[in-house]
Parts: sequence; structure tokens; C-alpha cells
Amino acid sequence: QVQLRESGGGSVQAGGSLRLSCAVSGYTSRYVSLAWLRQAPRKDREGVACIDNVGKTTYADSVKGRFTISRDNAESTLSLEMNSLKAEDTAMYFCAADRSGGRCYPGFFPGGEADYWGQGTQVTVSS
Repeated sequence: QVQLRESGGGSVQAGGSLRLSCAVSGYTSRYVSLAWLRQAPRKDREGVACIDNVGKTTYADSVKGRFTISRDNAESTLSLEMNSLKAEDTAMYFCAADRSGGRCYPGFFPGGEADYWGQGTQVTVSS
């Protein structure tokens, strides 16, 4: 049973930075891909970034060059470094895990068909 718990959200002014973390337990790193997705009020859920079991990363066009996803299998932690934040980045951010072989398959990212979800952490960017 994979369990995910996010932390690090908060409020920041446009142009600022935040780092989100997700504590991951109960998985074998070889077979699990991890991702961050977000959902803003009255908007569809959006895939932000994904990292597969060998460290290959994929990003949404809207965050490329500003966000960096990373994972530390030894510490069982998934992170999202967010720089140059914009008002449109305001959303609830969720970490998610998929056990379908460890790759960022389209159904998982950006599709959001995850096996496990965290409870979410709010990010608010004021302009």
C-alpha cells in the first residue's frame, strides 16, 4: 500500500519560489512513477510534472523552465521546486503514484489515472 503526504504549500507573491515535498511510503522504487498534478477552482485537473523510476522527467509546457521535479528514493521523497511563480500557478497541488511499470504513461501523466493520491497542499500566488 503506497501512502503519499504533501507539505510545503503556502502563499507567495508573483515571481517568488516555493518547494513542495511529498513523503512516499510503502513502494518499491523500481516499479513506481511519481507525479505532481494540480487543480484550480473551476478548472480541470492539470498534470504539472512527472518523474519515472529511472529519473526521466516530463513537464507541462506551462511550467517548463520554472519548475523542477526530483525524487530521492533513499529518503522516499518526491519534490517540486517552483520558481518564478505566477498567479495562474495558484491551485491545490497533489502528488500521485502509479504502479504500471514505472514509466510516465499518458494515462497517468498528464491524464491523472493514478493508483495513489496525497491529500493535497494549497499554493496561492498573488500578483
